Amino acid sequence: MSGLLVRRAEPADHPAVARLTVAAYEADGQLKGENGYGTVLADVATRAETGEVLVAVDEATGEVLGAVTFVLSGTPYAELSGPGEAEFRMLAVDPAAQGRGAGEALVRACVARAAELGCSAVVICVRAGMAAAAHRLYARFGFVRVPEKDWSPLPGVQLLGLRLDLTSP
Repeated sequence: MSGLLVRRAEPADHPAVARLTVAAYEADGQLKGENGYGTVLADVATRAETGEVLVAVDEATGEVLGAVTFVLSGTPYAELSGPGEAEFRMLAVDPAAQGRGAGEALVRACVARAAELGCSAVVICVRAGMAAAAHRLYARFGFVRVPEKDWSPLPGVQLLGLRLDLTSP
């Protein structure tokens, strides 16, 4: 298994990021009946303007295996984060590359970035009923459910708030 490199996405990566993000959400059944969310997921350039789009790349081939958008509270893509908190969204791994550690590497990079910026916590929202593997991944990092951060962007779509405290040892 070749190594993974996590770095900031470059404009040349955007088409691959758009493709794999939409593919991952579709494979997970998250775009059924969605009103234009696939378009939002595919618009990598706009996310990159106000947040940090990170990619996990296969070091041997240069292939983009996964991506995530890291944002700070008060920026356009932030949904849950309060003052001093960071957030990541749209974590996606190419369905063909799942199981190679890209998702874990991207979560680790977001947590490290938040710590580097002096954030007190990282918050995320996950769809209720999302793949158990994703919930296990976040639990391994120490994310805990914060019910007061739960919300619903659309009827029938329930998002659960999770938080990782960065202030306790």
